[in-house]
Amino acid sequence: MTGTYEHSLDTASRLIVPAKLRDKLGKSFYLSVGVKENLTLYPMETWDKLRERVAQLSTTDAASMDLFFASAILCEVDKQWRFQVPGFLKDYAGIEKDVVITGNNDRAQIWAADKWKERTREQLNPANIAALMKTLGI
Repeated sequence: MTGTYEHSLDTASRLIVPAKLRDKLGKSFYLSVGVKENLTLYPMETWDKLRERVAQLSTTDAASMDLFFASAILCEVDKQWRFQVPGFLKDYAGIEKDVVITGNNDRAQIWAADKWKERTREQLNPANIAALMKTLGI
């Protein structure tokens, strides 16, 4: 998934799936905490791969994923392609109303708009992009 999409939560804390991400996400997907004070949307195929990898871990190692799985919710979109963002996930990501949804390879991320703006201000520059390309051998 790729792209950047600006949206807002409605008064019922629902968020619309961007049209360009609908085919990849599908009508059912998982929403969970992200690793960067954001939220992550996992298509079912990506979620299943994640679950399979965790199932192969030892019980002790898998226990480190307890809070991650506890925070995850299955989302099913309505006819307008909206889904509910629970309060505890909004709190985790610092989301109030305005968000930015970004494609991130095989998943999408949801950011509080102000956090995304700050992140791009800090990281989107030629030196950082050149370093990323070098890391990839490009």
